[in-house]
Amino acid sequence: MEVRKGLLYSQDHEWVKITGSIARIGITAYAQDQLGDVVFVELPSVDDPVTKDEPFTVVESVKAASDVYSPVTGVITAVNEDLEDSPELINESPYDEGWIIEVELDDTEVEGLMTPEEYEDFIREI
Repeated sequence: MEVRKGLLYSQDHEWVKITGSIARIGITAYAQDQLGDVVFVELPSVDDPVTKDEPFTVVESVKAASDVYSPVTGVITAVNEDLEDSPELINESPYDEGWIIEVELDDTEVEGLMTPEEYEDFIREI
């Protein structure tokens, strides 16, 4: 199971890549593997606020529908519109083409997020 270096991870299995004041967010390889084949992503809208630890969208798979929680607080600046026609990108490339949103951070505080090594330990214990 790939856990990419250079990212931070939440206990809800979201990843976040912070570049300056922008956070790109998606679900981890572990999460997409647990969900199975993703068939639909309910994309939020640009300018929608997101709050740390609150759901911002739903990902539907052949197994279940699952909330996706924001690992940060801010305002959505971009959504991955490719997921509308190709939700399977989350399965094929969760850390690249399968990203879901970008957020302008209210604060660059990342308290509670895990390093790649901490996340690897976390999923090993599940």
